[in-house]
Amino acid sequence: MDELKGDCANCFGLCCVALPFARSADFAATKDAGTPCRNLLADHRCGIHDSLRQKGYPGCTVYDCFGAGQRVSQTVFRGNDWRTGERQKMFAVFPVVRQLHELLWYLAEARRLDPHQDLDDAFAEVERHTVAEPDAILALDVAEIRAKVNVLLLRTSERLRSSAKSYRGADLIGARLRNKNLTSADFRGAYLIGADLTNADLSHADMIGADLRGAELSGADLSTCLFLTQPQVNAARGNARTKLPGTLTRPSHWNTPTGKRR
Repeated sequence: MDELKGDCANCFGLCCVALPFARSADFAATKDAGTPCRNLLADHRCGIHDSLRQKGYPGCTVYDCFGAGQRVSQTVFRGNDWRTGERQKMFAVFPVVRQLHELLWYLAEARRLDPHQDLDDAFAEVERHTVAEPDAILALDVAEIRAKVNVLLLRTSERLRSSAKSYRGADLIGARLRNKNLTSADFRGAYLIGADLTNADLSHADMIGADLRGAELSGADLSTCLFLTQPQVNAARGNARTKLPGTLTRPSHWNTPTGKRR
């Protein structure tokens, strides 16, 4: 699924310009939508990429565009830089395509886990939207597209999980779940902010939309989680014993002592 991973070398720094952020624990400064980040260089690279966390921008290390940046830059706008092209339209198209690419990632994961024609057809349909003309993309009803895809993802989840244990949408902020057997549980949309999942078994758990910010995953088994994404993992804490799916990358900040953010 390499095409559904961010490729900054083939993007024009769209996430650093199009999206807003507010000064907080995640960002050292406030930035309006459509305004270049103070750290963005003329060649679209980040001037502090290797020290984002140390300089107060951990939010940037969590974010992932699912490949939407290069799709918008190189395909939809045919390689035309926002500095010389239709910047406002490009900035409006980018978050739409980002949502579509996230759906493509989920569909690709579903096809890998439980391949069938309905998923193939849905993937092809959503992908067609991502390469349409800018005005056509802006006219899309993403909520309707998402609802159709969600039906298929739910069906896949139900087929692959052996347990009816549900924590869907549950408030588990700061919950003490260490060493728990959470195999095949449904955590869709659950709030697991700051939860302690040390050594927990999350085999085949459905993690769509689960908020894992600051969750402790040291020693946890997420190797067969359903629909776990890179941004979710990036937002959590873990260590060398945390088991991740082969499709995801172990965050570099997990290599710090105790696995905590710097």
